[in-house]
Amino acid sequence: MMEKLLIEGGAPLAGSVGISGSKNSSLPILAATLLTDEPCVIRRVPDVSDTHYMLGILRAMGAAVDRASGTVTVQAATLTSSEAPYDLVRKMRASVCVLGPLIARLRKATVSLPGGCVIGDRPIDLHLRGFEKLGAGIRVEGGNVIVEAPELTGREVNLRGKHGSTVLGTDNIMMAATLAEGTTIIDGAAAEPEVVDLAEFLIKMGAKIEGAGTPRIVIHGVKKLGGADHTVIADRIEAGTFLVIGALAGRREGIVLKRTRPDHLECVIGVLRRCGHEIEISGDEMRVRPGTTSRGSNIETESYPGFPTDMQAQMAALFCLTPGISVITETIFPQRFMYAAELNRMGADIRLEGSTAVVQGVERLSGAPVMASDLRASAALVLAALRAEGKTEINRVYHIDRGYEMLDEKLMNLGARIERCQA
Repeated sequence: MMEKLLIEGGAPLAGSVGISGSKNSSLPILAATLLTDEPCVIRRVPDVSDTHYMLGILRAMGAAVDRASGTVTVQAATLTSSEAPYDLVRKMRASVCVLGPLIARLRKATVSLPGGCVIGDRPIDLHLRGFEKLGAGIRVEGGNVIVEAPELTGREVNLRGKHGSTVLGTDNIMMAATLAEGTTIIDGAAAEPEVVDLAEFLIKMGAKIEGAGTPRIVIHGVKKLGGADHTVIADRIEAGTFLVIGALAGRREGIVLKRTRPDHLECVIGVLRRCGHEIEISGDEMRVRPGTTSRGSNIETESYPGFPTDMQAQMAALFCLTPGISVITETIFPQRFMYAAELNRMGADIRLEGSTAVVQGVERLSGAPVMASDLRASAALVLAALRAEGKTEINRVYHIDRGYEMLDEKLMNLGARIERCQA
């Protein structure tokens, strides 16, 4: 059943919010449980639809899965299938990260070409090129990628692409290489915290990995991996989203974010401070206060530690109500501005010029019916609605539920007037 959010704007927000475990860490870590026949315990797995889809894929492979609140136990004692079913894969692009574990353990895998957000072409050619380097044969039939690797041999693999490093590609090759013969070197590896989190889980399983978090990762293959107990890092994109919410709609006393990793958000924090907003850090907590005077900024998305592409839509919502002109340049997914037309329906002034959005701040936004097009675009619409005059109706909220755990409940606890109902 399709649902929508109704948000009555103008309620100033205050209080505290607990940040969930990282969706983008949980998905490859859950996939990595296929590398062993021993039980694995993964803690702080967020209750979002993407993790539900991944657990469905693991079950379809024959794994026993138990979920109790935020703790997931997986034991893939016997894998009954090497094929990820299309009806699950089509819903989530990250499901492609089961390729690496399946190739490593079964030496074969069949995965449908991935779905997920509609934000332009997101090819997996770098993943496949990496598998070929390790000795795999690849063919595409009937919309499926079929990978067969009677032997996996460590090699030097370059994962640099035209839009930077590939996070899922790095995950996939790293997982496959853990059980390959010899040593694999990944050049142009993604350095995101989620890659480091996966590497730390693999090391707990017995993998030999050096350099995670740098552009050069070295993996020494081992014969077997065992079970492990791991707690997923905090979701830096959810935390970043709530930082923007505090800057945009917070009361003067601010909003406190708990269970965060401020070191993963240095670029976002820097931009918000540059815009005049106040952020105090104490251990794993952050307090954000809206600036008494705010100003726009120019941002350009980059691979970590640069400004994350997953945060630019939220910043656009903030810039809509920030005096002056702000410029957002998207270098990773140049078509990722589908939210602009919807924000303009609410009274924003956003002009698109290729891979750049020019945002002229306006004094007010007004509530309107809008349509979410992807996960982070939907977050931008929610943020704008919190400050808009009147009521905003956001349709296709299943995009929000893909990556934000109980977003509407967390906002209500801060004082937002928000209601979920049938569309």
